Amino acid sequence: MPSPKSLSRSAVSSVSASAIVSSLLTVQTSGAGFVDLTAEVARFVSDAGAQEGAVTLFVRHTSASLTIQENADPSVLADLMTVLDRLAPEDAGWSHDTEGPDDMPAHIKTMLTATSLQIPVLKGEFMLGTWQAIYLIEHRRNPHRREIVLQFIGEHG
Repeated sequence: MPSPKSLSRSAVSSVSASAIVSSLLTVQTSGAGFVDLTAEVARFVSDAGAQEGAVTLFVRHTSASLTIQENADPSVLADLMTVLDRLAPEDAGWSHDTEGPDDMPAHIKTMLTATSLQIPVLKGEFMLGTWQAIYLIEHRRNPHRREIVLQFIGEHG
């Protein structure tokens, strides 16, 4: 069966991972919501001299998470917060409320999203799409200090 004419793929490239470059990014949040990390991650990729490989982000918390989402219309982020709040409301009678009524919902929201992301780097270019941005999602009402491990693995120069 022939391939559809609407598909195309670039030539395969192969490199040996010659570097692992790491950094710890600290973010002070202002409470529940999205924090755009895209520019800082792009700066890390540049500082690492990344040529070909992957950059990984890992958030070191159980009540905050990471996502790649649209960067053009802020109503997307507002709607995403609304759906997360509907999926894990504060008033659902949770047993775990040690740190307040938003504690257990924050853990659920983290479980439903992601604690790590990986983005390819090809020919020195960070491969996010035009309308994509990397966000830390703070799931707690109050401000928190969050740590994100950044790591590039691949060829650098």
